[in-house]
Amino acid sequence: MYQRLSAVLFPVMSLFFIGSIYWGYQEHQEKNSILIKAENQYQRAFHDLTYHVQQVHRELGNTLAVHSSSQGYQRKGLVNVWRLTSEAQNEINQLPLTLLPFNKTEEFLSKIANFAYKTSVRDLTKQPLSSDEYKTLKTLYANSEQISKELQGVQSTVLASNLRWMDVELALASENSNRDNSIIDGFKTVDKQVSEYPEINWGPSVSSMYQKRTMQMLGGEKKTPEDIKKLAAKFTDTHDMKAIRVVENGKGTEFSSYSATVKQPKTKRTIQMDFTQKGGQLIYYMDPRDVGQKKVSVKEAQTKALEFLSRHGYDGMKPIMYDEYDKVATFTCIAQQDGVLLYPEKLTVKVAMDNGEAVGLQAADYMYEHHSRKIPKPKLSSTEARKLLNPDLKRQSENLAMIMNDSGEEVLCYEFTGRINGGVYRIYINAETGIEETIEQLPK
Repeated sequence: MYQRLSAVLFPVMSLFFIGSIYWGYQEHQEKNSILIKAENQYQRAFHDLTYHVQQVHRELGNTLAVHSSSQGYQRKGLVNVWRLTSEAQNEINQLPLTLLPFNKTEEFLSKIANFAYKTSVRDLTKQPLSSDEYKTLKTLYANSEQISKELQGVQSTVLASNLRWMDVELALASENSNRDNSIIDGFKTVDKQVSEYPEINWGPSVSSMYQKRTMQMLGGEKKTPEDIKKLAAKFTDTHDMKAIRVVENGKGTEFSSYSATVKQPKTKRTIQMDFTQKGGQLIYYMDPRDVGQKKVSVKEAQTKALEFLSRHGYDGMKPIMYDEYDKVATFTCIAQQDGVLLYPEKLTVKVAMDNGEAVGLQAADYMYEHHSRKIPKPKLSSTEARKLLNPDLKRQSENLAMIMNDSGEEVLCYEFTGRINGGVYRIYINAETGIEETIEQLPK
């Protein structure tokens, strides 16, 4: 009987054994295939990065080599610099460098890209490169040569020693590893050199992109927790000061602020508010309550929103955009001065559609940008500005508006809203130069 049973089981077990070996072999082959693909991708990204940084250096040299009156070639060179640095940034993102401090080099390439873009998009025949911009280009030319040489050194080591990027990934992922790796050491050297470069004058348009908005930028006296209690009580019309609790956030930092919670005795709800420490300005207000059945129209909700803003010192605001979600209407509003729309001074207010009560306010942009401006008179008339529009645009409205352009500067524009291509667009024509500063498509 045992002989008969073994005669049956032996072939079966043999098949299972052979099958498991084959399955293991297949798994091993698939794993190797994935590793080879990943390694090839890393190698391609690294060698492309080295090449593109070298080309950035070359294009900067070409741009500096031409005569100062050759604005056409300068623009072409700067566009190429922007394109190549953007590609280099993309290739850095494809490498396993998330745990490796390479952020200084990434930021440096980002600033080169933004400097080249901001400079190339303007009309260089009317606004040629300044002496400071030439100095910046020369500095970038020298610095990019250093980075290029360092990357080429790492590339030579990789090729000579057949180094693998998968080993870099394993070294970075391992907490116990001492990270003794030629590629890692090479990238650390590059980043250390970049961090030691003297400060470069990038110009206001690029510098503004990296400028952090902090509470220290604001004016006014430093407020105490008791001052914030009074401000919260006034805003919520609360008479019981014991119902208000104030907590300081980010003490001793540039983002120091206060959070206030107000318990409503009748509704048992807790209202949440944030105030700046300097000046005691409201950052945001939220009444997190459940909203009932929709009974208020959009027009009524807008009226309630503007009444709420006016009641709390935000006078003359104009709604420019509306959205609705989960029975709550959100209105984006901007300030006005002498009939000019001030887009930098923006805030959003949320209104519950059951009774028209304001349940939220986000005023951070308004807080940072609110100030009295000296608004220039437009050099172009509205009639002249209209002639610069696409003839197919069916105009619906027209205003004077102050907006932030691509260089981070406030510019006075004619704002035209109209229909074209089956959509609604806002087009901003510079009231001084007549160029289209920006175009945006509005949601239907």
